[in-house]
Order: sequence, then structure tokens, then C-alpha cells
Amino acid sequence: MLALKPKMFEESSKSHASPNIWIQLAIFIMVFFIIFIFESIIPAILTVPRLMKELSVDQAFLNGAKKLTLEESMKMSESYSNLPEIMIPTLLTTVFGTLASIFYCRCVEMRPVRSMGFRKRKALPHYFLGLAVGTLMMTAITLLTVLSGANSIKLCSGINFGLIGLYLLGFIVQGMSEEVIFRGYLMTTVGGYHNPLLAIGISSAAFGLAHSANPGINPLAMLNLILFGVFAALYIILFDDIWGACAIHSVWNFTQGNVYGISVSGSGNTESIFRTTAQSSHSFLTGGKFGIEGSIFTTLVLATGISLLFLKIKKSASEHSPA
Repeated sequence: MLALKPKMFEESSKSHASPNIWIQLAIFIMVFFIIFIFESIIPAILTVPRLMKELSVDQAFLNGAKKLTLEESMKMSESYSNLPEIMIPTLLTTVFGTLASIFYCRCVEMRPVRSMGFRKRKALPHYFLGLAVGTLMMTAITLLTVLSGANSIKLCSGINFGLIGLYLLGFIVQGMSEEVIFRGYLMTTVGGYHNPLLAIGISSAAFGLAHSANPGINPLAMLNLILFGVFAALYIILFDDIWGACAIHSVWNFTQGNVYGISVSGSGNTESIFRTTAQSSHSFLTGGKFGIEGSIFTTLVLATGISLLFLKIKKSASEHSPA
């Protein structure tokens, strides 16, 4: 049993949500797919015309001699989605996930937004601390791969800092969105009526499954995604707000992709300050196509972080328990 139950769960227990876990999960799946559909509209509008233009000059395709397979169309769409003019708006459109989750919790479950972790007290200090924690974690993972010889790293030339700034803005929005959906909404809804460990497990598994179609996904990458979900959940429970976890998630992705030049969850390379290149053929060391999140070094750092959070939560619970 988790020693510390945050006020978020106590406040969520007073909501109008069904206490039935299966109903809670069924509703979450519906809300998630609505979010997914709406967040896909702008990327589709930006991608489809480019795809059709490319196919329009392919005579074999126009004459019917060539059929575009699902795999080929996905690869073409993937290559376009990595372009800054498509990827940055795609990141920004994830704000819909944040707004939709808040709307559902506030207007359907009828609970205050503070029950999702949006507390005013120490919001900025907690957010900036999260930025430091996330940067430190991704830096440690990257350095471990370099020191082990699995990766090499070099400074890029002709760095477009303006473009990198836009990516930062995009990841600030995207990181918050995923935390609000999976932790601010799902975890607190389940945690309000059930064991906190069940809430952590379900929200973390859902987070991993949501990335199961990403390019280059493999069992170790899936494990690390779930571990990241556990880490973020424990971080939220420890601080009893969502700000730090949002910051960790955002800066984790930004530092990975736009500082160290590593594919973010299989998204491919983008504009970055450094470029990290695989030197080993072993994907469990480098992460392979999925990026460093699929590396055993990420597993080690996340496991260490989870252990430290558990100890901190245990200590905090003992300090607040009656004598």
C-alpha cells in the first residue's frame, strides 16, 4: 500500500464519476479517442496535400500500375510529420487534450481543477524544479550512452535557435497535455475510488499503450514508457500537484530531441544543438529507431528515480503520521 494519499485523490473521491473501475476506463477510452481525433485534424490538413502532390507526379501511381501499400503511405506520412512546419503545429494542437480533460473533469465529473493537480501554491517553484529534474535525467541518460561507447555526440553547426525555441514552446504544450490526460485525469479519477497503486498502474499502462504504434517501438521501449508513467505519477503524488511532472515531461522531450539531437519516441531527428549518433548495433543500448527512451540506460535512470521517490514518499508519510 502506498503510504501517502494526496489531497487530489481525496477531492476526486467527491466527484460525480462512477466508482466502477470498468466504467471509468470505458469513459476514459472514449474521451481519449475524441482527443485523438481532434488532435489529428490539423496534422492531416498539413500532411495530406503534400502527400497528394508527391503522388500526383508519380506516373506509375497515376496510371494504376503502382499501388500504394499501407506501410508505404505510413512511411511517407512519417517523413512529412518530422518537418518543422508540420511537427511544431502538431505539438501545439495537443493543447486540445489539456482543455478536453479539464472540461470533462470539471463539467462531467463535477470536480475542481485542483483535484487534477492544478494548485496555485508553489506552482512556479515546482515547475522550475521539474525543469531541472527532467534536464538532469535526460542528460544523465545521454552521458551514460556516450561513456559506455554506445553513442557519440558532437556539436551541430549552423544552429537555428529560433526554430529550437518554437520546438520548446511546442513541447511545453505537448508535455503538459499528456500529463493532464493520463495523470491529471485518469490517475486521479481511479485514485479517488481505488487503491493509489492501482491508479498508478492503470495510468502508466495506458500511457505506454498510447505510444504502442510509434515507429521503432520495442518491448524495452514499452517498459520504459510505463516506468516513466510510474515516475511521473509518484512525482505528482509526492508534491500533490501536476506542475513538476508537466515540466519534467516537456523538458525530457525537448532536451532529448532539440538539445541532444535524439529521436523522441521514434519521431525522427529535428533541429538540435548537439547530434547524438549510435555507435553500437545493439538497440538495447542505443534504443534503436525509437531513440534513447528504448535504451537500458533509460531503464536504470527511471528505476533509480522511482526508488528515490518511493523513499521520499515513505519519509513524508511518516513525518505527517500521528505520533
